[in-house]
Amino acid sequence: MRFLAMLAAIFLWNGVAGGQEARQGSQPPTATVPQTEAVSAPPAAPAAASGDGYLTAAQVKELLQEVWLVEYRISDLLTEVHPPRWKLAEARRSFFQQTLEMLRAQLLALEGWRAQLDARPENIYLGYMTYAAVDAVLPHLDVVARSVSQHENASLGAQFGQAGLQLYDLQRTLGLYVGSLLRNQDQVIQAMQNNLAACQSELGYALRARPATAKPVKNVITRAQGRRQSPRASGNASRAAPTPKSATSPGAELAPKK
Repeated sequence: MRFLAMLAAIFLWNGVAGGQEARQGSQPPTATVPQTEAVSAPPAAPAAASGDGYLTAAQVKELLQEVWLVEYRISDLLTEVHPPRWKLAEARRSFFQQTLEMLRAQLLALEGWRAQLDARPENIYLGYMTYAAVDAVLPHLDVVARSVSQHENASLGAQFGQAGLQLYDLQRTLGLYVGSLLRNQDQVIQAMQNNLAACQSELGYALRARPATAKPVKNVITRAQGRRQSPRASGNASRAAPTPKSATSPGAELAPKK
């Protein structure tokens, strides 16, 4: 009997434990909150010109660095051009050679203006001259690209054309920047003119409102002077009209008559 009671107690205990485990297994799992990862903003890319063309000094220097890279690329491509090997008439070969020389000279001029603008990025004159120097390079670069594609190598000509497109895009950004500098300067001048007009108006109103006081005038004795003659004219006059003796000898009228 005691053994049966113990066996029944064991079965009863296992049933209760199994029920608890079943109830625990039927409960939904507790939701774990995922940990958020702090994501930092990516570094700012080189900003192009905004709608009004404004650029910071650092952005202008970065733009000019890209212009220099295109210049270097064009100069490197020019070393692979060999006009003497082309089957051309002498006149056309001479014309292309002149175009190459002009392109090299204009690249040197562009580099000079670019370096000055890099040192003074807010100078309007240097910005305009750099823009104009790029504008002088582009037509000759286009001629070289088409001629090289036709007579030298199509792939080499395409590289010249790509460099020209890059230089054109940079010139456009530079032009917007120069326009923003001109616009800012015009606004400053306009503000100065408005301030000057306001100051003049206030000064005029202040002067009109102040009553004018009479100022005493110092008496001045004027002396009438005759016409001044030269010494020669006075001498001639004295010789022309001699003085009578009666007038020169004192007491002539008082002398007794004989």
